[in-house]
Amino acid sequence: MSVRVRSYRPVDAWRVTDIFYNSVHSIDERFYSLQEINAWAPLPVEYAQWVQRLNAHDVLVAEVEGVIAGFTAMEPDGYIDWLYVHSDYQHRGVASALYAEVEKQARDAGLPCLHVHASHVAKPFFLHKGFSVLSQNRVERLGIALINWEMEKRLS
Repeated sequence: MSVRVRSYRPVDAWRVTDIFYNSVHSIDERFYSLQEINAWAPLPVEYAQWVQRLNAHDVLVAEVEGVIAGFTAMEPDGYIDWLYVHSDYQHRGVASALYAEVEKQARDAGLPCLHVHASHVAKPFFLHKGFSVLSQNRVERLGIALINWEMEKRLS
């Protein structure tokens, strides 16, 4: 399976938004309860807000056979804001391809490190990519507490 990473285009907004909601709502309840999942990615989809957020970031998308399968974005300081893959494409190298491009861009920009707030589900992925855990965080979404992990990878 070939994964092609490219820059996001506004025409991608619906698919990227769908990937976020699909990815979060496909998480096994061993990691997050249904209440937590619904707070993280509430329905109905706030499409207009997503378009604004996507347009304000340098987003990368990963395509498999012409279909957008995942997306990510990195802030100028090396913060990985999103890394989501549609459930139909998980465990097939999509997240790794997106991450590889993010790390390449960070190294090319001379950034000293990458950092992320990873979910329970994403934590093993980032550990495998060489990140270390700095802290466990509790964030609130719609009055529901969610746990994530602040992680960092030194690049130099």
